[in-house]
Amino acid sequence: MTKKKLNTEHKIGLGGVAIGNGFKVLKDKEAQETLEGAWEAGIRYFDTSPFYGFGLSEMRFGEFFKDKNRDDYTLSSKVGRVLHPSENPRDSMWHEPAPFDYEYDYTAEGVRKSIEDSLDRLGVERLDYVFIHDLSPDNDEDLGGWKKQFEIAKKGAMPELSKMRDEGLIKGWGLGVNEIEPILKTIEVSDPDIFLSAIQYSLVKHKDALEKLLPAIEKSGTSLIVAAPFNAGLLAGKDRFNYEGKMPADVLSRFQRIRDIAEKHGVDLAHASIQFSYAPETVSTVLAGASKPEQTKENIKAFEDKIRPEFWNELKEEELIDKNAATPA
Repeated sequence: MTKKKLNTEHKIGLGGVAIGNGFKVLKDKEAQETLEGAWEAGIRYFDTSPFYGFGLSEMRFGEFFKDKNRDDYTLSSKVGRVLHPSENPRDSMWHEPAPFDYEYDYTAEGVRKSIEDSLDRLGVERLDYVFIHDLSPDNDEDLGGWKKQFEIAKKGAMPELSKMRDEGLIKGWGLGVNEIEPILKTIEVSDPDIFLSAIQYSLVKHKDALEKLLPAIEKSGTSLIVAAPFNAGLLAGKDRFNYEGKMPADVLSRFQRIRDIAEKHGVDLAHASIQFSYAPETVSTVLAGASKPEQTKENIKAFEDKIRPEFWNELKEEELIDKNAATPA
């Protein structure tokens, strides 16, 4: 018997990677203008993490939320890293991060500490969803072995988050990861509610998620948030793929062919990317980042764009998207 699916009630949300200086230095004023642009466009779901800019993203969100009614928006953050002040933060993907470093802590105590610290940085009294962050094979080296840390989380973070949910302190919890295996493993060993899966279900990469992740989400009765529908930039016209910027030759070739077909049909590829990632019934929300106010407005407009079936049909005929992939009606 499966549980009732938890729905975020938001088609699209704003992710906080760029707000934490993920791809370039974003000045405080630019960050606030981007958040305000998202709000004005109608976005009411916001996701961040202590990891993003080593606390910078959460602090900027907190500055924005200080004049907002907490009941007017949905907010999620992540656990797994506990920050501590540092004059020399480690080298990372963040450009000019806040003066903090981190230690991994997937214990029950670490989860409570992480959430308390996040609430302080965000200036709010509660989180809606909490995701165990980066507990995944792609982060194996930094973790010192992801499976070892998973066992700690299984005995610590997971039951603690379930307890917080049952106490009414949060609405639900899951994993926020870039690979599928940890999600499947968590469904087997615990009672999560909702997952945030990044870079796994997009126009240029979705086969594994289609065959493994979506069926598991459906069977378990959990919900799925698809993050990074542009693969962190590629499908939105940026010269980068995922968070490291490496561009595999096969991905580039597929992208170029998809782009050509989009141009042929007069389709905005960024709009198509958001619609495609949202199309599966198991997906409750698409989470996209932004560093400019106009980007959030374009993301909202994606759902208003009527893309004709001929575009999707040609992508399937050319075997550029899987024949079993859901496409917008």
